Amino acid sequence: MMVMPANNSGMVVGWLAGRYPGRIGWIQSPDSWKEPHVFCPYAMDNGAFPLFASGKPFDEVAFYAHCDRVKGRTHKPLWIAVPDVVGDREGTLRSWFAHSPRVARYGCPLAFVVQDGMTPDDIPPNASVVFVGGTDDWKMRSVPMFTAAFPRVHVGRINGEKGLWECHEAGAESCDGTGWMRCGEERAAGLLRYLDESTNGRKQVALL
Repeated sequence: MMVMPANNSGMVVGWLAGRYPGRIGWIQSPDSWKEPHVFCPYAMDNGAFPLFASGKPFDEVAFYAHCDRVKGRTHKPLWIAVPDVVGDREGTLRSWFAHSPRVARYGCPLAFVVQDGMTPDDIPPNASVVFVGGTDDWKMRSVPMFTAAFPRVHVGRINGEKGLWECHEAGAESCDGTGWMRCGEERAAGLLRYLDESTNGRKQVALL
């Protein structure tokens, strides 16, 4: 599984990307773009969740300016998250049908961000990646349901070692988190342990 520290391109992330090829990437938001290095895979978030958390409306102009950054690049993102409506199943489906044709013109795989209560039956047929969002408890219960039904599943907001192993054991392709390089040495050490143990074939006997 690939871990994508959100909007972080510091020295430690670069070192980890070199030490564990294919296991570290970036997820980039509209308000935190950093030029992606060719050695590091990246994905494009839509910025809906942080705006929702701060009580602000979705910024469509900023989102499409963000998407425009992929034009002319040979190093393209793994996927682009089509705008969702946080906590709103019907609103998210309407947003997908409104935005996905335009986002598809950028020539990148499209990620559909699922909300609480959604099932595999809600995933649009033209979605290449299922991005498991929603509240933390629902999200972690639901990851195995989506990984059993789809080959490419990304899990949002994973910031602990236990969560990494839960997603890994469920078969997720990738996850992201903001806290790995911002919350002290112990948090970063948990990421390093996960990468080392999972890369070198040592099985985690029990979740922490």
